Amino acid sequence: MKIYNTLTKTKEEFKPRDPAGKKVQMFVCGPTVYDHSHIGHARTYVFFDVVAKYLRYRGYKVTYLMNITDIEDRIIDRAQRDGKSVKELVRIFEKSFLEDTKALKIDSVNKYTRATGYIKQIVKQVETLLEKGHAYKIDGDGYYFDLSTFPDYGKLAHRTANQAEDAISRIDESVNKKNKGDFTLWKFSKPNEPSWKSSLGTGRPGWHIEDTAITDYHFGSQYDLHGGAVDLVFPHHEAEIAQQESASGKKPFVKYWLHPGFLTVKEQKMSKSLGNFITIKDALKNYSPETIRFMVLSNYYRSPLDYNDSVVNQSQAAVQRIAEFIQKLSLANGNNDFEISDYRRKFEEAMDDDFNTARVIALIFDLTRKVNSMLVDNSLNRNSAKKIRKFLQNINSVLGIIPAKQEKIPDSITKLIQKREELRQENNYEEADKIRAQIEDRGYQVDDTVYGSLVTKK
Repeated sequence: MKIYNTLTKTKEEFKPRDPAGKKVQMFVCGPTVYDHSHIGHARTYVFFDVVAKYLRYRGYKVTYLMNITDIEDRIIDRAQRDGKSVKELVRIFEKSFLEDTKALKIDSVNKYTRATGYIKQIVKQVETLLEKGHAYKIDGDGYYFDLSTFPDYGKLAHRTANQAEDAISRIDESVNKKNKGDFTLWKFSKPNEPSWKSSLGTGRPGWHIEDTAITDYHFGSQYDLHGGAVDLVFPHHEAEIAQQESASGKKPFVKYWLHPGFLTVKEQKMSKSLGNFITIKDALKNYSPETIRFMVLSNYYRSPLDYNDSVVNQSQAAVQRIAEFIQKLSLANGNNDFEISDYRRKFEEAMDDDFNTARVIALIFDLTRKVNSMLVDNSLNRNSAKKIRKFLQNINSVLGIIPAKQEKIPDSITKLIQKREELRQENNYEEADKIRAQIEDRGYQVDDTVYGSLVTKK
């Protein structure tokens, strides 16, 4: 099994730190809960759900933690704008996030860890960094990490500290910082902001220190796998490395780093100002969770993914095809076997190759094409159909793309769709269009996709 490691920029054989090679410690950066989660979050969290589930499928005992950032500047700003307390606001959006993950069948996380539940551990880590000379105090401001004490800064993103000011993510600004990229560890309290009393003074944690305090408490100073969206590589994950390796003196902090690529909407960065900000809740009003998961997983996770009507409709059609295929398997009553072992091997080979779910999707449709021909001439026997169904269930336990229930399309409409497909294959588009009109007159809509016709009620 090989995983692409952002740290080394190469695919590496996956070998957990556990001497027995069975236990895997996995941490993924969760949401900052100041708004509803969007489909970019869906891409990230669906992918890591699959990672955890596949590792367990392969026999690893995975402990999967995800943090929830429930104290941060944007949370405070939103709470003040909405006239709510910070606690009230974060509970609203934390609940929303957990509803979204449940709806998307993301159920592999062992524990969600709120940042504010680890203040004691955060303070302790800042104290350690101070004692070792890696942090300094700015009066009236807070404690900062001194990047000049950590020459390795930038090794994850292959950037230098001098480039810090053009970062995509949050950078802490202070005219009194020693170095451009120095970041906050502990912020002194301001009026009307949440704060905690501590040996550091009354204040609240910086953003980066939350995650390392959490993982150090649960996993120790080193662990196996850390994931998050690609925009967190710099400076967030870079800062995590600097903090933890400076505090513990041990390298590497994390053995494998995984980062899914960006998601755009109609080839534009998602933004409320552009009117293309799509929440998970909004997406699920129009599409099933299986459709959203298929869309995410039909694309190699490190490649960019564009969310548009064509892509989502294709995903919806694909999910329909798979569900229809599984239903057809129950009709098998022939005499011929179908050997499934080669497909099982190819499934594991694809997933072992850096979680290549796109190859698995292609494999599923290769299987359906070959078996469908046996179902058409009624040559597939029941035992083989049972094995195929079980194989697809095993894949689905990892990918989560097969719906438990499928909307029933009337037989009369199904027959018209089949007739239209035959006419299209014969290039008789005039007659095919007439049948399409009949289908639409009966209250159904037809969209043509690479996975066949998508049929939905108007």
